[in-house]
Amino acid sequence: MIVVERIAPDGTAHRISIRGHELIADMSAPDGHDTGPDPHDLYDSALGACKGMTMLWYAQRNGIPLEGIHVGVERDNSRERQGVYRLTTRIALSGPMTDEQYGKLIAVAAKCPVHKLMSEVRTEIDTIAVPRVGDPEGR
Repeated sequence: MIVVERIAPDGTAHRISIRGHELIADMSAPDGHDTGPDPHDLYDSALGACKGMTMLWYAQRNGIPLEGIHVGVERDNSRERQGVYRLTTRIALSGPMTDEQYGKLIAVAAKCPVHKLMSEVRTEIDTIAVPRVGDPEGR
């Protein structure tokens, strides 16, 4: 389970706990203090991380001499309210690989699990309110 908790009652930052790891998320200025990436940044970075790790996994299993991986993610949310959220990834790889191996890694990046999740899967979200802490009536 992932747990997200507000850090301080007078701030906007939240602590994200995932297994034994902690991240800080915040709202960007002027609404927040920008002490960490905002939720859109985290969403977008999941795509870049997945592409990088998928290429690494594929290279390791197929003996491709991949050394460096750089994935840049650019967001265009200008039409988000109309239902279009565009992410562009730019991938730079290094290592003594052939053109064929390079092309295979780029093709694999387009099939990473998060890419598929973002573009091919319908996500269903349930929001459940739990009883308030200290509420004697269980509201």
